[in-house]
Formats: sequence, structure tokens, C-alpha cells
Amino acid sequence: MKKSSFGIIGLGTMGGNFILNINDHGFSVAGYDKDKVKTDAINAERQTDLFKAYSDLPAFMDALETPRNIILLVPAGKIVDAVIDDLKPYWSENDVIIDCGNSHFTDTQRRVDELSGSGIHFMGMGISGGETGARYGASIMPGGDKEAHARIAPMLNAVCAKINGQPCTAYMGNGAAGHYVKMVHNGIEYAIMQTISECYHLMKVHAQMSHAEIQQTFEQWNKGRLQSFLIEITAAIFKQPDDLAEGLLIDAILDTAAQKGTGAWTTQDAANVASPIPSIDASVTQRILSSMRAQRQLAAQQFPSEASEVVVNKDAFIQQLEAALYSTCIICYAQGFQMLANASEEYKYNINLTSVASIWRGGCIIRAAMLEKIMQAYSQENDLKNIMLNDFFAKELKDAKEGFKTIVSLAFSAGIPVPVLSVSLNYYLSYHSTWLPANLIQAQRDFFGAHTYQRNDREGTFHTNWNQTIH
Repeated sequence: MKKSSFGIIGLGTMGGNFILNINDHGFSVAGYDKDKVKTDAINAERQTDLFKAYSDLPAFMDALETPRNIILLVPAGKIVDAVIDDLKPYWSENDVIIDCGNSHFTDTQRRVDELSGSGIHFMGMGISGGETGARYGASIMPGGDKEAHARIAPMLNAVCAKINGQPCTAYMGNGAAGHYVKMVHNGIEYAIMQTISECYHLMKVHAQMSHAEIQQTFEQWNKGRLQSFLIEITAAIFKQPDDLAEGLLIDAILDTAAQKGTGAWTTQDAANVASPIPSIDASVTQRILSSMRAQRQLAAQQFPSEASEVVVNKDAFIQQLEAALYSTCIICYAQGFQMLANASEEYKYNINLTSVASIWRGGCIIRAAMLEKIMQAYSQENDLKNIMLNDFFAKELKDAKEGFKTIVSLAFSAGIPVPVLSVSLNYYLSYHSTWLPANLIQAQRDFFGAHTYQRNDREGTFHTNWNQTIH
């Protein structure tokens, strides 16, 4: 058998689909997994001269052309390091190792540094689109060794999702840039999903809309400026019958949401790169709160909910809710892209934000019509500080402002939690405020800790011996 151009280690759901995708596009590929059941199943599905799976590592390595191109699709963490260690006795000069798992960017950077000078090229590559994307075309975010990327780019361009013939993949930048971009993608995903669920909460409890009305509303929204994968699947969810009981499946699903960590990682690093992302922060917090179901049930007995006011004009409410959701989506993207800009400067990634917006237009979970406008905004102004400063998005937010404010006010009056909608409105109001009360915070810090302060009428740093009457 002719030696393969690419190798994939890990033939689970993602790896098994990705290996078939690569082979479908005419690239010879070998797979490896310790589980012989998986390799036998893959081999049974595909029998060509361009494809074979192995459960023996030396045989797998020998089946690859040198220098090798090896893709890892194994669980993030210690397993990635273990696989790298397993490969060491067999690798050779200029082999490329590409980690496609959901690795933390700090782990990826450590591996880049550890393998620097070894003759091995290491890359971290984010993939978004789930198993369907892996099989038929995902958004692919490679970063790290630029020479290695040039070598594998033709394959990535072939197997990724396409928008108007343009591949949804591009080189993201140095070091751990690929995994960092994927992490922020997931943070935005958390925030938009939570926002959609808050709109559902308002529709169901405040407006007392039926499932059919909710479904039709999301379906209609998906035909307009909110067109996106997440809105599309939300509309589909409200049509799904329950196979195990009467009614729709949505009513049988427990009101808790798990997390795999990438949203929390985004929140944790935002402070390190001085990037405010309150919408993403709130979405992570709300997932944790949702998991505290037993405590919530106890608390509900202590703090019984008041009856929500009935919506009189449902059409006006839906129009205002659409404005609030649309505004919050803009703000979620704004926070994510600003964080990428800050991180690129802090970590020397050299991320091109136009490229990020371009490849997120297809294949990934947060793909949306809005990303076309975001791509245009960054292509027109390379040093754009925040998409809310772009003329198009500034006008969209101004036009939606009153509806946005009305929805948050209605939610608070009705006692319905809308953490992402509300913090997004606060972020927007704060961002364009000419004055914020942080002067009082400076004064407090200087009062209790002599931390000094700056003045608005002269340069320099100052300290005052405050009137110490507090005991």
C-alpha cells in the first residue's frame, strides 16, 4: 500500500468523521487507535488504496510519508502529552504534529515551546462544527508553526466548510493562537445561547406564548438579520416530539446546563488581557447556577415568584425582544473580537480579525449572517477598536436601543432573570458613557490604602491625607 500523506490519531466520533472527510477529498490518510474495534469498523467502511486504520503504533507511523503530518483528535489534557511521548521514538525531522482537541491555550503554548528546536513542528488547531462539521466541513482555526501550516493548508482548504466558495479556514497566528481563537469562539457561543434561552424564558413566562408561537417566532427571526445556526436549531427544537412521552421533548429536558470548561477559560483569561466580557462572564455564571437545581428549589420556597404581568401587545413585545436579542448578539461578538485583539497584542499572536470573522461565517456553531458585516468592518478598518464603533453597528444599536431597554425593564418588573441581556445593556451604556463614577473608586482606594489617584485638571499622580474620622 502506498504511504499516506496524513495520519489521524484518535478514531472516536470526531476523528472517525474527520478521517473520512479527508479521504473523500482525495488525500491518502491512515488512522490509529488503540481500540481495535474502532479501527476494524473504519476499515470495513472504507476500503481503498488511500485509506487504512491501524491499532499498532509502529505500523501506523511506518505507513506515513516522511516528513509526516499527524493529526491528534484525542481528549485534551494529559492524554495529548502522553500521545506525544508515545510518538517520540518514531518521529523524524520535520514531522508535523497537530493537536485538534479542545486544549487549553496555555497547554498548547507549553507544547510549542517544549518542541521548539526539536525538529518537530507543533500546531494547535481549533475545530468548530461538531461531528457533522468534522465529516462534511467545519470552521478550522490553525495556529502555531507557519511553515507547517503552509504544508497542510491545501488539505484544510479542501475539507473545511465553504461560504461562496471561500474556505472557512485560515492561519490564525503564532503560538497557541488557533486554540485561543477557538476558546473565544466558545465563549461567544455560551453568551449567545444563554441570551436565546432568556428570550425563551420571557416568551414562555411573561408573554405566555405557546410552543407553536415560540417556534414560529424563532423561525421568522432566522429569515431576517438574526439568521444564524443557533436561531435555526432553536426553531427546530420547538418542533421535536418526545419519543418517550406525550408532548414536545423540550418540556422533558431538565433545566440544568453543563459546561466543558472553554467558556470558563475565556472568562478566566479576559482579566489577564484587560478585556471586559461581561456577557460571556454572565453566561458562564448562569450555567453554574442552573446546575444548582436542588438549591434553587429550596430557595424558591423562601422567595416565591410573583405572578408575571400579562403582555397586552404581543406583536410589539416580539419586536422589542428581537431588538434586544439582536443588540446582545452584536455586543457578544464585540466583546469576543476585542478580547482577541487584546490577546493578540499581549501574547504576540498577530491574529487577523478579518480572517477570524471570515472563517466563522460557515461550519462553526456561531456562524451567522452578522459575521459578514463584522468581516467587512474589520477589512475596512484594520485597527477598529470595537465593532460597536463601526458606522453600521453603531446605527443598528442606536435604532434598537429603546426596545432593548424596554425588554430589560419588563424582565426586571416581572421578576424574570435575564443576566446576559441586562449586562449586555449595561456594557453598551457604559461603553458610550462620557463619564463613569470611577473617580469615587480612586478616592476610596487612596483613602483606605494610599493607592494614589489621578486628576482631571493636571498631569501626575497624587495622594491626599484624607479627613480620618472613621474608626
